[in-house]
Amino acid sequence: MSSLADSILNLNSVAMGERKADLILKDCNLLSVYTREIIPKTQIAIINDRIAYVGPDATHALGPKTILIDVKGRYTSPGFADPHVHIDQFVLPSEFAKKALLCGVTSLFSDPIDIVSVAGYRGFQEFLKLGEDLPIRIFQVVPGGLPVDAKFSNSSSLSLSQERSAVKHPHVLGLGEVFSWTRVTLREPKTIKSLSAMLERDCIINGHTAGASGKKLNAYVSSGILSCHEPTNFDQVLERLRLGMWIMIRDGSIRRDLKEIIPHVLSHGTYIDRLMFCSDGLDPVDMTEFGHIDHCIRESIKLGLKPIDALTMASKNNFDYYNMGKDLGGIAPGKLADILIFDDLKSFKPNKVFVGGRLIVSNGKIVAPIKKKTISPWIKKTIKLGNLSQDDFVVKSKKKDVIANTIYMQTEIITGIGSAQLYPKDGHVSASLDSDVWKVAAFDRTHRTNRHSVGFLENFGADIGAFASTWSFHENDLVVIGSNDSDMALAANHLIKNQGGLAVVKHGKILASLPLQLGGIISTDSFEKVSSNFEKITNTIVDSGSKFSRPHLIPLFLPFLALPSARITSGGIVDVKKRRYVLPIC
Repeated sequence: MSSLADSILNLNSVAMGERKADLILKDCNLLSVYTREIIPKTQIAIINDRIAYVGPDATHALGPKTILIDVKGRYTSPGFADPHVHIDQFVLPSEFAKKALLCGVTSLFSDPIDIVSVAGYRGFQEFLKLGEDLPIRIFQVVPGGLPVDAKFSNSSSLSLSQERSAVKHPHVLGLGEVFSWTRVTLREPKTIKSLSAMLERDCIINGHTAGASGKKLNAYVSSGILSCHEPTNFDQVLERLRLGMWIMIRDGSIRRDLKEIIPHVLSHGTYIDRLMFCSDGLDPVDMTEFGHIDHCIRESIKLGLKPIDALTMASKNNFDYYNMGKDLGGIAPGKLADILIFDDLKSFKPNKVFVGGRLIVSNGKIVAPIKKKTISPWIKKTIKLGNLSQDDFVVKSKKKDVIANTIYMQTEIITGIGSAQLYPKDGHVSASLDSDVWKVAAFDRTHRTNRHSVGFLENFGADIGAFASTWSFHENDLVVIGSNDSDMALAANHLIKNQGGLAVVKHGKILASLPLQLGGIISTDSFEKVSSNFEKITNTIVDSGSKFSRPHLIPLFLPFLALPSARITSGGIVDVKKRRYVLPIC
């Protein structure tokens, strides 16, 4: 990305016609995010990667070597941005970029909390490299939510000095979502030092305010945290807007809040300049079926939002929030030439995508090379466990019957603390499919501590032997759910051997598997192969009778200490509200 300071002589001379443009787009119906109007018969002149001229006639910048593209009255807009997305999931950044670009997304603001929780600062540096030199703009933030709860957490994190070093990188903009907001309101020393260091460097700080309101929300905002992607209804949006926050309306694979919020934005007449769309992360199946930020635009227009307002929320507002408005977010002189061309304002599917004046997508196909990055071998060796046996899943009791303290699955994400009566056999407490009571185990798979815990889980409902995953928020334990110890050991050992992934087992047979070789959380396979494997995992569990349509979220969220009520980590079962461990059986 060139700097505007280094480009002004070229831009000025092309605008004046004293130098010729590299590219001119003519006969554009320009969607202006600055005046919220459609300007017909517009011409755009570009030199290098920036726009030099926007107006009715760019012939003064046309030279013998200028590429002239007749847009023929199609609609032209700035590229879309996702202001909060976790791309350290499922596929490599290069594979994610291909699909995002086809959806018109030219900028991603990545919070790589998953890879940092596995591999710390070294993993952060590796992930930065994987996002560079791609035909999409990837900006990063330093993860701001680790550890989730220092009393129980086993995740890696960055020290204060590492955070300060990280933000020196030109593509690192500040601090990612600070989702343990109580650490802010209780003025936890490391958190306050981290916030202060970011503010001193004029860095952005992203927020996560689920459950905060009133004086607690005020305290959080007064600490320099000015955005949130967690509002699930309009009342939460309005309270935060009134306190000067920016709102990222989430519509992704974890949650879809847009339909609940947009109608109220319209009926209330809310000023939209601090509203954006974000995904918070997308799985390959959803991305293929629905799209990305283009999906948010389409859905918002269906709900009554004007196309130009939806476009403004998808482009300009994001860069205004990140203090990057002089470079990106609109089509105007001096801006980087990230430009989309559409046939209509309903589908918002671009038939051409330019990034920095370079044609990347044409007629629904990637036309620019996207190189597959070299991956350091060490980050593909993060499953530091030896083979497990059935004995590693045993819960012992000499009693004739026991009361198990269970993790009760209310949804794939939300849990409660339950109880179930179980009957030991030969001194072993087993799962009970008849009662829909399962065993669940968590193993530290990154730090060689040999820590692991075994407990019980209710309300899963699938007729399988075991389901295992090395990807979990944000402890990255190896989590195994199962109806029998033998299949649980098989599923775990399959993932240990293959250095990460998800696996479903029944009667000693692997029914479905999704390899995640990089850090145990990202696949090195193609987007299409990952999507196919992921779909097979989901269908295998759902078709076997699972009560949940997105079963991969269960092991993903089971160790997530930021949500109530019962979680499991390699250290044990945690009552999150009371912040204490719970024994698996009474």
